This record gives sequence, C-alpha cells and structure tokens, in this order.
Amino acid sequence: MELLKVSALFALTALLEIVGCYLPWLVLKQGKPVWLLLPAALALAAFAWLLTLHPAAAGRTYAAYGGMYIVVALAWLYIVDGVALTRWDAVGAAAALVGMAIIALQPAAPA
Repeated sequence: MELLKVSALFALTALLEIVGCYLPWLVLKQGKPVWLLLPAALALAAFAWLLTLHPAAAGRTYAAYGGMYIVVALAWLYIVDGVALTRWDAVGAAAALVGMAIIALQPAAPA
C-alpha cells in the first residue's frame, strides 16, 4: 500500500511539473497567450509543495521521484505529443520504477 501511495503522489507531482514547464514552452515556442504563464507558475508551486509531503530527506525524495517522472514524461509523450513509444521506452520506464521503489521503500537507517 505504501508503494501505491508514494507512486500516486509522485505521479501527480510529475504531472504538475510537466504542465508547469509545458505551458511556458507553448508561450515561447508556439506563440500561445502569455496568460498561460499564470497556471504554469501555479503548477510549479504545487509541484514544489507536493515534494515536501515526503518524510525522506529532500535528495532521496528527488532521486526516487525521478523514476516516476520518467514514466509520466513518456505517458505525456504518447498522449499529448502523439509519439508512439518503443519497447526501449517501456524497458527504461520499468527500470526507472524499480529504482524508484528501491529508493522510496528502503528500510529506515538505524539511529
């Protein structure tokens, strides 16, 4: 259950980070309206706040989060950008999730 909870939180965090970066990209690269920078800033603020909800040290949280970010970024590539994923994408995503689980679920260090 802990892995499911951590994974869901990381997935939401990754989605907010990607949205927060994608909207400015649309403004700068595709000439979309500047007001898109406001929801981008809100998404990035929410992304940063969500990372603080983990009890682990910040660096460990970021390291584990990176695995889920890879998976969500590939889902974005497929769903939003319409790019077909390869088996290499799938293997890489699986490896990243295994790494995330190992880092996020490691036993607490003895005091």
